[in-house]
Amino acid sequence: MTGLELMAGVLVAVLLMTWLARRLHLSEPLLLLGGGVLIGLTPHFDRVSLSPDVVLLLFLPALLYWEALTTSLREIRTNFRSIVLQSTGLVLVTAVAVAAVAHALGYAWPIAFVLGAVLAPTDVAAVAAVADIMPRRMVTMLRTESLLNDGTALVLLAVSVEALTTGEPFSWSVTAWRFLESYAGGAAIGAAIALVLIPVRRHLKDHSLHSGLSVATPFVAFLPAEALHVSGVLAVVTCALVTGRAGPRLIRSDARLEATAFWEVTTFLLNGVLFVLVGMQTPAAVRALTSISLLQATVIAAAVGATVIGARMAWFYTVPYLVRLVDRRSRQRRRRIGARQRLPLAWAGMRGAISLAAALTIPATTADGQPLAQRDAVIFITVVVITVTLAVLGPTLPAVVRRARFTEDSDEAEEEAFAVRQLARTALAELPALADRFPVPEATLAHIANDLRKQAASACHETTDQALSRERQINATYALTTELLDVKRAALNDLRDQAVLTTSCCAGCNAIWTPRSND
Repeated sequence: MTGLELMAGVLVAVLLMTWLARRLHLSEPLLLLGGGVLIGLTPHFDRVSLSPDVVLLLFLPALLYWEALTTSLREIRTNFRSIVLQSTGLVLVTAVAVAAVAHALGYAWPIAFVLGAVLAPTDVAAVAAVADIMPRRMVTMLRTESLLNDGTALVLLAVSVEALTTGEPFSWSVTAWRFLESYAGGAAIGAAIALVLIPVRRHLKDHSLHSGLSVATPFVAFLPAEALHVSGVLAVVTCALVTGRAGPRLIRSDARLEATAFWEVTTFLLNGVLFVLVGMQTPAAVRALTSISLLQATVIAAAVGATVIGARMAWFYTVPYLVRLVDRRSRQRRRRIGARQRLPLAWAGMRGAISLAAALTIPATTADGQPLAQRDAVIFITVVVITVTLAVLGPTLPAVVRRARFTEDSDEAEEEAFAVRQLARTALAELPALADRFPVPEATLAHIANDLRKQAASACHETTDQALSRERQINATYALTTELLDVKRAALNDLRDQAVLTTSCCAGCNAIWTPRSND
């Protein structure tokens, strides 16, 4: 079987399963995983193995970069404490809990800690697939946690694997130093890469070059960090956050729209392909299981899966309340949420391809050349836990969110009202000077000024409900305008089919009539 056949088969599966999931209102990750299992059972694809380098060096940087690029740096700063606790403390707690359960079920501590490190992080693709149904603050916390906890888990995995293969005892002091070195080094490299590329972006005028540089950036940040044995994950995230902060001042809106369209399609395909590839590894993991029986491995996997879910639940219903006892500032009290609203955060603990890639990186032999016992069981348990979390947590998360009864998120509408007011004031102040540069009739100029005054006045005095109502009106107006453009485009195509207009004329009109988002 050639790589082209594999690529075609996986892409067809991604498109078909995604269409089916959206048509039947089912969980996309779960259906993609099931499609991958079916592909993995076919004779033509049953020997395909997923290389961990493909996930860690090809998929991971691209997915991390886009997720971080579209994450608000201000929201990260606002929720920084919670994000740090979840991306470090929760990872360590989960790893220790899984290791304790695995040890109680007969595994030695070194391999048990390796299993814990493998299953500790949530998956950025799995979280991104379901997180948008939550309020903005929750989405930011979950997305950023899934961006950063990969780095924590990979460092913990490296330390655990080293102890497993060399036989040296596990040291918390050495591990703490590795964490500090990895995080500080990764953040420094990511920031440095972003600062080097910012002047380059400033002088690029071609849209294609901007898009090409955007594609290369995550790998340019990830690879040097990995070569220096620091966190490539944090390098990519830091680079994306710095770039996203400076981007609107460096890149024209039309170039950003082109890059955004590319990344939306690319990440959609990468996410789908990852889930399908994970599913394809399930039959192989079952066939490769030889160290213990299938029944024993299934029982252990079920216990570990319950531990992964239970550790996250316990964290979110203990640690925040302990923090409340220490931090009683009024600002923090206003940000507190109740137990009902906390459940979606605790429930969004899906595992995915990152855990599988981490399991596949476990060496097959020890430092002295001896076969590494129970590696096959670790891979099988990882695949089962991924499947369980996607099957149990993903499809039920919308119901959990509905039960939380979140109030409508008005922050965005209020911020938009503030922006409209400020922008209108700035435009009114600059209008006389700009009018001298353009031969605009006085009546048109007066009409523009009057519209700006109305925007400033209406945005200044409206309530939150009025702001939400205005946002809905804007969305409805945009939808209507888009539909009218489609009507015009259909009529234009009819004229082309009737040979009234040339193809080049139609292409020019289509470009003019393509709706563009505001800068």
